[in-house]
Formats: sequence, structure tokens, C-alpha cells
Amino acid sequence: MLKIGPYELDSPVLLAPMAGVTDLPFRKLCRQFGAGLTTSEMLTSDTKLWHSRKSASRLVVEPQDWPVSMQIAGSEPSELAEAAQACVELGAQIIDINMGCPAKKVCKKAAGSALLGDEKQVERILRAVVEAVEVPVTLKTRTGIAPEQKNGPRVAKLAEDIGVSAVAIHGRTRACRFNGEAEYKTIKNIAAELDIPVLANGDINSAAKAAAVKHNTGAAAVLIGRAALGQPWLFREMKHFLVTGALPAPLNLKQKKQVIEQHLNDLHAFYGPVQGTRIARKHFGWYCQYLANGEHWRKQFNQLQEAEQQLELTDKYFQWLFSYEEEAA
Repeated sequence: MLKIGPYELDSPVLLAPMAGVTDLPFRKLCRQFGAGLTTSEMLTSDTKLWHSRKSASRLVVEPQDWPVSMQIAGSEPSELAEAAQACVELGAQIIDINMGCPAKKVCKKAAGSALLGDEKQVERILRAVVEAVEVPVTLKTRTGIAPEQKNGPRVAKLAEDIGVSAVAIHGRTRACRFNGEAEYKTIKNIAAELDIPVLANGDINSAAKAAAVKHNTGAAAVLIGRAALGQPWLFREMKHFLVTGALPAPLNLKQKKQVIEQHLNDLHAFYGPVQGTRIARKHFGWYCQYLANGEHWRKQFNQLQEAEQQLELTDKYFQWLFSYEEEAA
């Protein structure tokens, strides 16, 4: 059983935090399909900025999110410690520190993966946050600064020594961003060295890949990010495959329709009719990648301005898919 601090997770397949994606509606959906842990979108450590509409939506948690994990990012130890305490006051049961994001707007503030270039600052930040809160602290980072500077193992061991409860490693360096293929040898080396759980992340896009990466690295769990976009049922498939060695029966079109409609309704309710319809567009687009003639329907969906219109078009699209499936059979 995978444990992070006192929390026993019922699945070794976890949802990676993703800015602009892992909001409450998406986390609930991934939980529904078996994600053992979900983490909020990245929050800036500057709590003065939490009053914006975007940040405010990232602070919303629910009991179903248990254990509630919230991610913070920044470069100043005292500021991160204060943000961690604020998150705990809002209901966070796990604090995740981002030292893996390669985005320019994050790195230019010496945060995210940019911190890998300053291990002394990494130590100061981790120590400040661990000492500031009584809940488990986790770290999400990368294999290193660049392919020729893979200091990820040192950073991970440092984190364990300071008292971090789990470390997630993305199988790319900061310099690699999301280019090329993830490598897992470094993750294997880290997992062999640490006693705390190591979570493997990067390019894990199928149940077979999840099983292979978990087995080959010795990681305690796999962390799924971009692969979950448009197919949150991947968590169900991966969990079932890791336990039984076989895939579960796939969702049929009717079931997928119910999932997508539920997701759209949740987005509309959570963000309101205006913002909800805007955010629904990207999610619908991701679903369309895995459905017949998806690009045609995605373009139509993106022109709609009202929540009800989006739901009507979704129903129309699936009526077409049902007919298409019958003709193909």
C-alpha cells in the first residue's frame, strides 16, 4: 500500500498537477476513475495574489479530494512557508512544492525547475516549508538541470534528509522541457537510493507503459499528466492492469457521453456560465482527439457562447457517433 505521511492511497496511479487543468472538476473526475491522489493547480507563493479570480478557483477543495494536496511554487523560503501554512488553513493535508515546471514565466522568477541550478536555495526552501507545517510535504522535480548535469538524485536525497515525505521525478531535465522522450534510468537510481516513495512521471500514456515504468524503475507509483487529457478513464485502466495484469472492459460510447456531459456540467457550475463555457472548450477539444471526426465537431463547439448550446452540440455529436458506430459494425 502506497503511503504519503499518514495517508494510505488506494491506487499507485496518481494525477500530476497541471496549471490550467487540474481544477476541482477535473480532479473529481479523475478520482472517480481511480486516481489515488490528485493535486491542485500550481499556486504562486505570493499569497497577496490569491485574490484574483484565477487563483481563487485554485483554492477550492472538497472532502472528496481526500487527502487534499495543494501545490505551491516560488523562490523565497519564507514566502513558500507562509503559503504552505495558508494552504493548510484552507484544508490542505499534503503540501507539494513545484521544482519541476520548465515554463519561462515560472523559471524567470527563479522558481520551478530553475531552482535545480541552486541546490543551497533548494535546501533552504525545503527546510522552511517542512518546518512550517505539520502535514506531509512532497516535492515534484526533474532529473536535473540538463542532460549533462543530472543533479536530480542529489536533490531527491536532500529532500528525504530534510523530511520530505515523497518525491515525484519527471524523466526529463529542465533544459529538455517537454522535448524528446522521457528517460527512466535516473528515476530508477533515485528510487533505489531513497526510502521514501518515489513517483515516476513523464510520457506514461497507457496501462502497459505504466506497468513497465513502475516495474523497471522500482517507483512506488506513477504520476499521469498530459495523457489524462481527454481520457480520464486511463486511471481505471492503469489501476486495473497493475493489479490484475489485464485491461478492464473499455468504456462504450454511451458511458463516454455521460462522462463528458458530467464534466461539462461541472465546469459550467464551478466557473459560471461565461468562464465555464470558455474553459469547457479546451477539455472538449481533448476529448475529441480520441473520437471519430473530432476536429469537425471541436471547431463547432469553439464557436458556442452558452453552456446549454455546448451540451446540445455534445448530444448531437454523440448521436452522430452512435450512428457512425452502427454503420461501421
